[in-house]
Amino acid sequence: MADIEMKAGDDKPKDTKEEPKEEPKPEPLTPSEEIKANAAQIERAVSSLEPRFTHRVLRSLTALRKRIDDSALQTAIDGIYPKESETKKTLLTWLPEAPATSAEATMEVDSASKPTSTAEPVPEVEIYLRLLILYHLLSSNSTYDKALQLAHQTVEKMQALNRRSMDAIAAKVWFAVQRAYELAGDLPDARPLFLAAQRTASLRHDDEAQAALINCLLRSYIQYNLYDQADKLVSKTTFPASASNAQFARYHYYLGRIKAVQLNYTDAHTNLEQAIRRAPPARTAPGFYQVVHKYFVVVELLMGDIPDRSLFRHQVLEKALTAYFEIVKAVRTGSLAQFQSTLQKHAAQFEADKTYSLIVRLRQNVIKTGIRRLSLSYSRISLRDICVKLNLDSEEDAEYIVGKAIRDGVIEGRIVHEKGWLECSTQANNDGPEVSELFGRRIAFCLNLHNQSVKAMRYPLNAHRKELAAAEGAREREKELAKEIQEGDIDEDDIGGDF
Repeated sequence: MADIEMKAGDDKPKDTKEEPKEEPKPEPLTPSEEIKANAAQIERAVSSLEPRFTHRVLRSLTALRKRIDDSALQTAIDGIYPKESETKKTLLTWLPEAPATSAEATMEVDSASKPTSTAEPVPEVEIYLRLLILYHLLSSNSTYDKALQLAHQTVEKMQALNRRSMDAIAAKVWFAVQRAYELAGDLPDARPLFLAAQRTASLRHDDEAQAALINCLLRSYIQYNLYDQADKLVSKTTFPASASNAQFARYHYYLGRIKAVQLNYTDAHTNLEQAIRRAPPARTAPGFYQVVHKYFVVVELLMGDIPDRSLFRHQVLEKALTAYFEIVKAVRTGSLAQFQSTLQKHAAQFEADKTYSLIVRLRQNVIKTGIRRLSLSYSRISLRDICVKLNLDSEEDAEYIVGKAIRDGVIEGRIVHEKGWLECSTQANNDGPEVSELFGRRIAFCLNLHNQSVKAMRYPLNAHRKELAAAEGAREREKELAKEIQEGDIDEDDIGGDF
């Protein structure tokens, strides 16, 4: 019998479903294509009166400005504006005339040479492109002066247009203008411009521009140690409640620095905590995250607390807070010599971080910690020995510091001036009458709470059984009455009408 030749596809069952093919991932947009898409989103926001599209574009600004170059900006401008547009010519004057070198850039230029529309885009698109060009010019030291000129022209054009649909972009422009002045070394010259713009934004209820301008002014004042003027600005203005988290984080950071200089460490600690909570994630904005934590650690030490050790093991903070961790160890051990050596070793870093003046104040905290350790170790110690152990200049300084520590309640004792020593009053187990009284009140409160809880959970024993027995008896009586009525032994009149 001849063999039957099987077909190639007969060995597969017919009901087998084909596995779905994985769709290829879309290729990421080039910078020029992303700029064109953002311009279309801005026009959509203006035409539909929906600012959320503009905010969507601005959220990608940080990542986009790191990728743009001259070629990408020229290609995007060529593709957005018509060929004979005056705005296009003005924008291209800020960019060098450099032909595209790569094949991809050449293709983009060829495709962009034929714009899809001959209509002029809305003015918001021009301000957005000026913002991108401004950030691009600020990325090079040789173009700071050119960036400052562009910033002036952009502000004048933005104020002349006076369009409320431009508020979100204007807030970003003001921050870029402040950055241009700062890098050019002319930040004090920008204060009159910022103050006038802040008054205008306040009158127009432009919350986004107002928040950005207040932060720009605070940064300008703090940069030149004008803390009194910064404090007056905070007291005379109201920060908009509708500002973004990024603006709120900057505002709380500046407030924390002002309060720390004014010795108001509690409020400074609260503001710095708010800045950390509202700030972007550590990997998104590592620089801001590190700067805020530097002041946070110093303020916490000035309050008399020791920061958590896990803070210094954070991946983003570990290297940046190395010098501050050594300061924390010196304060914790109360070693004035270690504190002075650490301060001298990292003085340049503390000066650059502008925390040196605050760290110098920690000297008193170190001395107080050292005196507390000495008072626990000795029942009597001479002022001369205190000078030697704490590296103080003279016995008069030691007497003044010990007296202040006794008055502040840091230690318990008295100074014997005739004999020149400190007598420390020690209690059994270091527990004085105040500590015993405090523990007694806490124990009484806990016992009372326990007794009240037990009373609240106490029920009468077998109360439910009595209720069940009464209900069962009532049912039995009803059954007996119903049976006697059926048998005729009792009439309804004998029972009563209610039954």
